[in-house]
Amino acid sequence: MAQIIKTKDYNIYIEPGLTAKIGTYLSAFAGHKVCIISDSNVAALYEDKLAGILQESNLEPQIIIVPAGESSKSLSMLQQLYEQMAQLCLSRTDLVLAFGGGVIGDLAGLAAATYMRGLGLVQMPTTLLAQVDSSVGGKVAVDLPQGKNLVGTFYNPDAVFIDSDFLHTLDARQKAAGMAEIIKYACIKDRAMFEQLQKGPKAQNIDDLIARCVKIKKNYVEQDPLDKGRRAELNFGHTLAHAIEKAAAYSGILHGEAVSIGMVAAARLSEEMLLAPIGTADAITKLLIQYDLPVSLPPLNPTILSEAMLLDKKGAGVLVLLEDIGQAVIKQVDTDKLADLPQGVTL
Repeated sequence: MAQIIKTKDYNIYIEPGLTAKIGTYLSAFAGHKVCIISDSNVAALYEDKLAGILQESNLEPQIIIVPAGESSKSLSMLQQLYEQMAQLCLSRTDLVLAFGGGVIGDLAGLAAATYMRGLGLVQMPTTLLAQVDSSVGGKVAVDLPQGKNLVGTFYNPDAVFIDSDFLHTLDARQKAAGMAEIIKYACIKDRAMFEQLQKGPKAQNIDDLIARCVKIKKNYVEQDPLDKGRRAELNFGHTLAHAIEKAAAYSGILHGEAVSIGMVAAARLSEEMLLAPIGTADAITKLLIQYDLPVSLPPLNPTILSEAMLLDKKGAGVLVLLEDIGQAVIKQVDTDKLADLPQGVTL
């Protein structure tokens, strides 16, 4: 069943099979051209189908494909997008359709925000992680060698279209990575959802889980649109996660997997600092394992991990912890404790 979640600036549409109607929706936002920016994996599965749907609505799809993977979220790839968009003669009445996972949402979003000082943007996420988190909230960015998402801005889309049918073609690892973000939302704001998740994957309705997470994020974003206050609670587990990704050279570990490990460490630190009840970290760890997520560090250089956390863009010493499951809190911790955070998970 279709769900529409309204924000102050745009609507989020959640419906299985929504892609079949996308041309009708986009006609309300686009000029003649729709610049579809996608990655090689998604394009191989859906490029022809999506282009055909747009053509049936008298739209002109223009397709730009980038290599799949985090390495495409770079300044060099952003420049390549600008050059291809110029070759397509896009105007400010045309539209960018970010069609893919979190990497594409960030990269295409930043291109739309900055090319010709701003084109229309629609997010159409195809991974579970992007559907529950990164496609909502208006953050767009690329990485630098020094860390993730260090060059970016805030740029709201005209709409977000979430079709859970795309999840049928995800492999088990990608689905698990998306579940890490769902578990994050349960940990910071929704104890009832945490308890629902404990009943196991077969007890879940994925569209309902997506909608619950989107509503939580919507509330955070509307209270703190520029991410200068409580919106930071959405980064539970992410300080260590970003350090893990950097230490792994953005290869071999998915973002959701790194977040899973980061949540274990943050939960254990929450107990150590006498914020959360004893047993909180064990409950979270058990749930992550139940959804096939890693809970221990891969073999990475501990010095690189510590340095990466201290350079994290959120600011050294600021960490999202828990007072209980469903109750996040932002705390200032000393940098020595932050550098030791990886010790909160089994090496």
